[in-house]
Amino acid sequence: MSQSKTAGPAPEDTTAEEEQPRSPREIRLVMVGLVVTMLLAMLDNLIVGTAMPTIVGDLGGAEHLSWVVTAYTLATAASTPIWGKLGDMYGRKGTFLTSIVIFLVGSALSGLSQNMNELIGFRAVQGLGAGGLMVGVMSIMGALVPPRDRGKYQGMFAAVMALATIGGPLVGGFITDHLSWHWTFYINLPLGVVSLALVIVTLKLPKVRSSAKIDYLGAVLLTVGITSLVLITTWGGQQYAWGSKEILGLAALAAASLIAFCYVEQRVEEPMLPLSLFKNRNFTLVSVIGFVVGFVMFGATVFLPLYQQIVQGASATNSGLLLMPMMFGMLVVSLVVGQAVTKTGKYRIYPIIGTIVMAGGLVLLSTMGTGTSSLTSACWMVVLGSGMGFLMQITMLVAQNSVELKDMGVASSTATLFRTIGGSFGVALFGALFNNRVADTMKEKLGEQATAGGGVKDPGQMSPAALRKLPENIQDAYHHAVANGMHTVFLWGAGVAVIAIAAAVFLREVPLRGAGKGEKPAEASLEAAAV
Repeated sequence: MSQSKTAGPAPEDTTAEEEQPRSPREIRLVMVGLVVTMLLAMLDNLIVGTAMPTIVGDLGGAEHLSWVVTAYTLATAASTPIWGKLGDMYGRKGTFLTSIVIFLVGSALSGLSQNMNELIGFRAVQGLGAGGLMVGVMSIMGALVPPRDRGKYQGMFAAVMALATIGGPLVGGFITDHLSWHWTFYINLPLGVVSLALVIVTLKLPKVRSSAKIDYLGAVLLTVGITSLVLITTWGGQQYAWGSKEILGLAALAAASLIAFCYVEQRVEEPMLPLSLFKNRNFTLVSVIGFVVGFVMFGATVFLPLYQQIVQGASATNSGLLLMPMMFGMLVVSLVVGQAVTKTGKYRIYPIIGTIVMAGGLVLLSTMGTGTSSLTSACWMVVLGSGMGFLMQITMLVAQNSVELKDMGVASSTATLFRTIGGSFGVALFGALFNNRVADTMKEKLGEQATAGGGVKDPGQMSPAALRKLPENIQDAYHHAVANGMHTVFLWGAGVAVIAIAAAVFLREVPLRGAGKGEKPAEASLEAAAV
């Protein structure tokens, strides 16, 4: 396998400059801009999701509703690795600002949409910019703050995640009720302008211009592969059966494009995703862990509110509040772990503890039934959130510590991509398991009445309002069906979490950069890669 390299002296000069220490005041000022940008990225889907029924009522085209979300998700996932590589080659500040501008343009155009087709197209533009927001935040943080010191700041990002998850639906509902759905997109503009201004003024990074050619073929092949995978998880079991020619064709396209991508990446001067990174054991293992974390987290956030609304009778109005126990556990543990890593420089034990606690939380959640109290389910959610709190920031920290600074963008985008793809697979698999178990339980309890003459046309997609209109015996059967579906979903989730436990056990305790004087950026990477 040929070794990838960056042509010209610029990258080496850039690495040297980025290693120079920044003052705490300078870092804090930059962090404000990064936090606002991260909030911008995370809030969007949560706010827009709340307004979707109103948007459909205004624009029509309900048959295209899923594409409003799919277009954004596809563009975000496909562009994520490209943004990371462009940042490494041409400078993180410039590419980061560009992604913000594209996101804001897409937001403004989405708000101006006059029909569903326009909204879908403009959401794709918005997603294209969104792919660079999270990667930009993480890679810039990785360039400015040594891994050893990053725990001082990672709590800020955990807090933003919790705030977005809880506040997004609340803000979306308020805007939809008191303004109009257009403002669910326009709200991004003032936040984006603040983010742009803060980044322009406070972020000082050297300009970079690599003389190497962009790996266009690799970018196209990777985009086709990622797009195919996301479409498989989006359409499988929903629009098309898992064994349909459409899904099998997408699977074949994904396999062919990713195999071709691996072939191309070994032969270009500046690969879009250097495969040599995966020779580093720690980088590969945290990629696996990140995939599982995404798998579990996105699956949990989709199905836990459903259980709380259907079985426990919680209100859907403030749906973000339903996940507060999980977010609270995640936030507190993330803060504690971040400070501990900064103080000791040790991190290997935390992924091990986190994966075990995460699996335990999933097992506990699988025990929920129709009689489980809100307090009990909240406690189990805290356990799950605590497990993820050990992992959310640590996986990114280990990934970035495993590469040289010139590859910080690629490392950040790869970690983000694995988590995103894991989330897509988690929602798809959990959805299929849940729907099948709900349908089977309904048939067991009601026989043919569950699907014919009983008012339940789609057992896996019953809203609380629609359920309340049905006879009491059907409501009772559906409560048991949802509880059984949750048991299956979370038990399977616990089984998948075992993979993360195994990966965490094999992590090496490689010294974090910033832990001592005289350490070279590549030393940790080379040491782990040699094993």
